Amino acid sequence: MLGAVLYGVGGPGQHHTWLSPEIPGDASVDIRWYIARAQQAEAAKFDHLFIVDSQFITPDSPNHYLNRLEPLTLLSAVAVHTTHIGLVGTLTTSYNDPFNLARRLASLDLISGGRAGWNVVATGDGGTAGNYGRAEHYDYAARYGRALESVRVVQGLWDSYEDDAFPRDKERGVFFDRTKQHPLNHVGEHFRVVGPLNIERSPQGQPVIFQAGDSTEGRDLGATVGDAIFTHAQTIEQAVAFRDDIRARAAALGRDPDLVLVVPGFTPIVADTDEQARATERELVGGKSFERALKELGRPFGWHDFSVYDLDAPFPDLGEAGDRSFRTQAEAIKRLARTRNLTLRQVVEHSIDAHRSPFVGSARTVADEIQRWFEAGAFDGINVGVGVPSEFARFTDEVLPILRERGLARTEYDSTTLRGNLGLPVPENVHTAARKVPVAATATK
Repeated sequence: MLGAVLYGVGGPGQHHTWLSPEIPGDASVDIRWYIARAQQAEAAKFDHLFIVDSQFITPDSPNHYLNRLEPLTLLSAVAVHTTHIGLVGTLTTSYNDPFNLARRLASLDLISGGRAGWNVVATGDGGTAGNYGRAEHYDYAARYGRALESVRVVQGLWDSYEDDAFPRDKERGVFFDRTKQHPLNHVGEHFRVVGPLNIERSPQGQPVIFQAGDSTEGRDLGATVGDAIFTHAQTIEQAVAFRDDIRARAAALGRDPDLVLVVPGFTPIVADTDEQARATERELVGGKSFERALKELGRPFGWHDFSVYDLDAPFPDLGEAGDRSFRTQAEAIKRLARTRNLTLRQVVEHSIDAHRSPFVGSARTVADEIQRWFEAGAFDGINVGVGVPSEFARFTDEVLPILRERGLARTEYDSTTLRGNLGLPVPENVHTAARKVPVAATATK
């Protein structure tokens, strides 16, 4: 599986991306830029395009976060300029109601002919609460409780109509079969939703569910509802351990672990030689702004201001900071500082260095390393960060041909739907399945 992640003028740690002459200064809000990148990825037979999102910013947020398009609006525009590539957008369960989520995603799924995907997130940015009239952000239990219930409600709404609910028979004057429409009547801990949804199913049945949480709660959610799991890994050992853990959790829940795909994100650096690629990497890492990295370090801790501390003193005791934001990431930073006795400066430097890619070198070296990770069971596919178009082209035009020769990348699309290209089954409508039970029971008598 191959995904393309678009960051426009630059996401976390990409402080100078926007300075490239190949990137328009308004790339993050220029739909033509997104369409061009989507078509570039589709020509290379990528499985999906992935749009990340959040709904809270500060003046210190990454450039792309400050000014970017809403994911489903963006992807709906891209849909009519592409034919095969999947369209995956991030939508929060913390600050959206299930009916609205179900309708928007189902609309994208129909517009695209069955290529929609939903990256389910339980919002980590605690400041988002203030944009939705809440005095404080949900705690972890509420966030993930809402997330699971929200996904189940959305999936129920997507089954409001059976596949043959709309005969549209003009000769008989029959537009739809009312016996194939089903209300939901859900009453749960967090939501009450009557239904039915006012939109039919797409050729892939339901949008593909992606998920990206790394906490215990996040992993449980992904193993429960995810078709594919987004993650990050610095080493092959970390990647293998994460994939094994997710698959074990899925199996324990009675799911087929082979149908839960793990997709870490990387930004390969490709050059004519390994030495040139390493030199490029050193330039990229060395050119990052320490001051911006110091500010960005505050995000996992609810945008805590680290500029007030002595950089060369031990990493500060932050107490419960981060507990209602990106708790897992915040705890990892605290643990790193504590176990290695790091100063604040050293923690910032580590955060800059942590963005290094394991896939750096000539096209053949990068292909070899991707193959090594894949054969070790580190992932089912990768998300490739897309910045400067010519750099992305080095991956699509030089690395992918080598992977194709080795049978590790497709030469043509297998399907017109995202599920079809990912090898995932079309989920049967629950009401259609229920109709079959009495027939099967009678046949056995």
